[in-house]
Amino acid sequence: MLSIEVWLPLKPSYPRLFLVGCPRSGTTLLQSLLAAHSQIASFPESHFFRYLLRNRSMLRTKLRIASPLARKRFNQFLEEIGHPELKRYLPQTAIFTLQYVKGFIRVLDELTQQQGKHLWLEKTPGNLYYISYIEKRVTGAKFIHLVRNGVDVVSSLYDVTHQYPDDWKGAWDLDRCIQQWIKDVRLSCHHLHKPNHILIQYEQLIENQPLVLGKLCEFIGVDYEPTMLQNYQKAAETITLPFESWKVSVQQGIYNPFGQKFHQLFNEEQKQYILQELSEANFEFSQKLARFQLFIE
Repeated sequence: MLSIEVWLPLKPSYPRLFLVGCPRSGTTLLQSLLAAHSQIASFPESHFFRYLLRNRSMLRTKLRIASPLARKRFNQFLEEIGHPELKRYLPQTAIFTLQYVKGFIRVLDELTQQQGKHLWLEKTPGNLYYISYIEKRVTGAKFIHLVRNGVDVVSSLYDVTHQYPDDWKGAWDLDRCIQQWIKDVRLSCHHLHKPNHILIQYEQLIENQPLVLGKLCEFIGVDYEPTMLQNYQKAAETITLPFESWKVSVQQGIYNPFGQKFHQLFNEEQKQYILQELSEANFEFSQKLARFQLFIE
């Protein structure tokens, strides 16, 4: 007798959540807090859309054919999270990007149902660059933008890429760190007028977790649960891969080391250079972000 596999997608009323932002902005912390919610499932970073859409020839792009790296990354992600059996959701004959997206969504829906939850959060900061593509192809997509003080992000990017150059494709110089933050915050600002986008400021999250998480849960469409603050460290263990050593700080508690790395890593000349390069961008972004960020009394 033939066995028929039945896959039931999540209800259309449930949003699909994407957490984006500049790397080293605290996205893993916020992901952990949300993953501690009884209705929200989350997973290690997939980098799915980057591998799906980059490294494509003009012909592949025109015909909407997936990158030659897409299947390898799809399978690798499933191996990393311990679910290689879900490779079945991507047909062997799949070549088009939409086929890959459907397979990926089915994987996340299945993993969410296995956890007994109702909606999922995909946290890959670099999805910031594929928002327009995701919005057109993922039903119910909502985006959470996390923005952190530029000085702290630049310091953290510089530090982590020098500690783990192999994992970050080399150590970044100061200019690259600075430009990464400016470019990413500018991209976030570009989308914040849309009702399916929300901005969370890292410093406000640290200073008033219940209020910010409450506003965020309201945006998502779930009730705020105080246990999120009690269980997030345990949740962090499930969304962090063994080789991601730079994420262990999430399990050390919530605190804001404002300016700590900045003063430890750089000499006076470097600090002045960073402040000067960020000054104009800080003013520009503060004007834009003030219109969208949560108001904390």
